[in-house]
Amino acid sequence: MASVLHRLGRWCANHPWRTILAWVLVMVAAGTAAAALMKPLSNEFSIPGSRFEAVLQDLEAALPEAAGASGSVVFTSEGGFSDDEEQAVADLIADWREMDGVTAVTDPFQTQAEMDGSADQITQAREQLQQGRTDLNAGWEELRTGQSELDAGWAQYEGGLAALEENRDGLPAEMVADAEAQLAEAREQLEAGQAELDSGRQELEAGAAELDAGEAELALGERMANLSNGMQFVSDDGTVALSQLQFDFGGGPSLDPDVTAQLQELGGQLEGTGVTIDYSQSIVQDISSVVGATEAIGIAVAAIVLLIMLGGVLAAGLPLLMAMVGVGVGVGGAMALTQFVDMNSATPALALMLGLAVGIDYSLFLINRHRTQLQAGMELKASIALATGTSGNAVVFAGMTVFIALAALVVTGIPFLGVMGLVAAGTVLVAVLLAITLTPALLSLMGTRVLGRKGLSRHGTAEGPKGRGWAAWVQGRPWAAVAAVLVIVGLMAIPALDLRLGLPDGSSDPEDSTSYAAYDLTREHFGAGANGPIIAVASLDDPLADTEQAAMQAQVELGEDLANVPGAQSVVPIGVSDDRSTLVFQIVPEGGPAEQVTVDLVGNLDNSAELIGAEHGATLGFTGQTVANIDISEQLAQALPVYLLVVVGLSLVLLLLVFRSLLVPLLATGGFLLSIAAAFGAVVATYQWGVGSSIFGVHEPGPILSFLPILLIGVLFGLAMDYQVFLVSAMREAHVHGEDARQAVVSGFNHSARVVTAAAIIMISVFGGFIFAHLAMVRPIGMGLAVGVLVDAFLVRMTLTPAVLSLLGEKAWYLPRWLDRILPVMDVEGAKLERQLGVDTYPDGDVDVMPDDAEAAASLR
Repeated sequence: MASVLHRLGRWCANHPWRTILAWVLVMVAAGTAAAALMKPLSNEFSIPGSRFEAVLQDLEAALPEAAGASGSVVFTSEGGFSDDEEQAVADLIADWREMDGVTAVTDPFQTQAEMDGSADQITQAREQLQQGRTDLNAGWEELRTGQSELDAGWAQYEGGLAALEENRDGLPAEMVADAEAQLAEAREQLEAGQAELDSGRQELEAGAAELDAGEAELALGERMANLSNGMQFVSDDGTVALSQLQFDFGGGPSLDPDVTAQLQELGGQLEGTGVTIDYSQSIVQDISSVVGATEAIGIAVAAIVLLIMLGGVLAAGLPLLMAMVGVGVGVGGAMALTQFVDMNSATPALALMLGLAVGIDYSLFLINRHRTQLQAGMELKASIALATGTSGNAVVFAGMTVFIALAALVVTGIPFLGVMGLVAAGTVLVAVLLAITLTPALLSLMGTRVLGRKGLSRHGTAEGPKGRGWAAWVQGRPWAAVAAVLVIVGLMAIPALDLRLGLPDGSSDPEDSTSYAAYDLTREHFGAGANGPIIAVASLDDPLADTEQAAMQAQVELGEDLANVPGAQSVVPIGVSDDRSTLVFQIVPEGGPAEQVTVDLVGNLDNSAELIGAEHGATLGFTGQTVANIDISEQLAQALPVYLLVVVGLSLVLLLLVFRSLLVPLLATGGFLLSIAAAFGAVVATYQWGVGSSIFGVHEPGPILSFLPILLIGVLFGLAMDYQVFLVSAMREAHVHGEDARQAVVSGFNHSARVVTAAAIIMISVFGGFIFAHLAMVRPIGMGLAVGVLVDAFLVRMTLTPAVLSLLGEKAWYLPRWLDRILPVMDVEGAKLERQLGVDTYPDGDVDVMPDDAEAAASLR
């Protein structure tokens, strides 16, 4: 590989304008493709085949109007809504309802009036039933009184009839006939009275049955109303109103950007009406840019570091130019891919972050080697070729390590994470290609001006590494250095023990954003759970009877059981399928979408689903964005140990090949784990605990971005291997060139420490700039990477590693002979190439070309 790169570097140096033209064409192609094919990014996350998506697909088949994505809009009027303001909102809602892609919009004032009216109706109905029951009881009392009087009449009739029969023979016929006539008339009256009483009794019985039915219906209505107890659409003080919107089903939780854009455009008609409008996160997405002003601060710091190290504006500008070209090509290509792949908003931001950092560093490593060789008197193009074959070879290996670690995110089986990894890996690949092609071309055009004024004054001389410096200081007190690093990293890692994963909601958006305003107003006036309702889908074993009463009964009974699950604030039935075999409910949690109480609620629902379903002859499933976020976070947490094992295993194999040692790879991998622990700890302390929240703009601490741990592991692994390769390989080469193990640690460290220090500061600066990014999702990624690089470079690689290697001495480079024979020779530093060229940079750091190797050198040209 080193020989191939040597020839490539020489070709690019000999044909600089062809190389530059090729990259210009690549940049134009990437920019054109991005402009022509770019689609809006999303803040939504999804995993095809997940439980929540399966339930969503079932819901779409049974009740399409309830399956689409949803959002909310908050209207605010400082003095309370006037009639004109309510009318303006109603007109806007009417316009929204006419939009393609919108299936339903609630009018908060009408809905609140209906809810209030429903409560009044229930109260009136209860009073009417109580009055009816009172009237019925009075009727029964009158009936009983009448029956008593009638019974007395019958007794009198029976007594008269008995007296007539007893005295019939002794009475004149006229008196008997008159008595019989009177008795017959009395009987007729009694029978008529009895018939009237019997009719009254039937009426009372019918009234009682009607009242019982009314009582049952009213009780059912009261139970239904109790399910949604506490729900409101207009705040108690009348200043805030909440509207919920339902959209066409698009196969997932994301909204069509064209629909949301039109929605907000129509919302502009409220300007000047006195009504303020704020949109939920799902509607606005709040992705105004991939990079903002704060990120430029990190680049400015990197420029200062380069200027100090390289001593000239031209030389310092070259790594920055390489980074900018790399980012342009990498991010441009990524944005073009949005036409074919759903891409999260954090994806190009991550590519930008890494592209800037490695683009500067990789170019810097090669430039630094070239400058050293020029100062030692090497010819310009020979120096460019050799730097490309040696440092360029190390850059390729380091870049491929980062590339593999990022591309390996595909093994998690989580599509959006795989896309993030591949896009970032592609940007790193571009940075590597730029370093070994465009950098040599531009170095050829720059000539000796790359040395700067300070460097030019030393042209023809070289300063070798001395037996002093930080590594020598550490070597003098290795146990203290090891203890200090372990204590510092251990303290930094403590918060990581409290790591809680989740996906961002409106609470994590910038404090001045409309999505945060909508979230905060909703939480304050309608409860935090209104920001993230859960959808419950009940698939019945047998369809319901085709009556309203049957549907209502089933909804109430199942809804009450759902409402009794711990963590549920209210439950609202929102639909019955046409075939009456599916019931759909909206469950409002007690807490916000990312709060632990909501995570617990989803777990409780899952645990209760089988029992509740069995009681009601149904199969229960849960979906919605809140459930999606929780499910995705759980799957990411499950994928984390597997990915960590893959990365750790990969690091051991790679480092075994590079350093041909058993202990050095173990030390390097152990150090990588320390860096990861410290990075996790810093992120948890800041973004979950809120430590330094005012400094870092964390207005609402919450769970850590669920894909951040995997992402940090992948990225920091690659970067840690960079520093390991550039520092420890120099120590190994010093040892191979004859220095004893302890002296090789110092001289190898001094040989590479300056450029590695500059590279680390640059990376920390670039990553640190993203801590204050506009895109809130990117901020913890920036902090995790910045802290991870800080700890890995300065504590692990530049302190712990020299200390441990000094303690191990010759044992550090032990490798069994049988293993040495079967391992391929990686030659990361290009030592074989140097031998072929007759160049020796050890032990004193001078660069000499040996005459007897001139033929070998010529063969490589």
